[in-house]
Amino acid sequence: MAWWQWVVDVAGAILILILLYGLALVIRRRVITRNHGTIELSHRVRPSGDGRGWVLGVGRYSGERLEWFRLFSLSPRPKKVWAREALSYDGRRAPLGVEQMSLYPDHVVIVCQSADGEVELALGAASLTGFQSWLEASPPGTDWDR
Repeated sequence: MAWWQWVVDVAGAILILILLYGLALVIRRRVITRNHGTIELSHRVRPSGDGRGWVLGVGRYSGERLEWFRLFSLSPRPKKVWAREALSYDGRRAPLGVEQMSLYPDHVVIVCQSADGEVELALGAASLTGFQSWLEASPPGTDWDR
């Protein structure tokens, strides 16, 4: 076989792998969003002062938990999970500097406190209203003096 035929075969194999990866991402997203309320939710995995460290993802409300899935991962399991009773909302701000290019255009950055420390998330204004409602809608018997 000539060298150019090897190049064409390798290029074809790479193209098929890319298409299969894309198809797997679409199927995974459908499975994640099928039975639960989901939102576009970015998470700052590496807190730093320069606006970097944001990873795009999907958030899913699952009972008393907020689950976060990376957007370009094939894993069916959430990368992060926050329990409602351990999460408190501290405030919001507009994306600054580099964050404006890293996040979706209409998203705002919110700061929450969890058992693991400060958590920064980015979501749309309508999703923020739903998030705040979800936090406040604790089940009966919750300690409101916390």
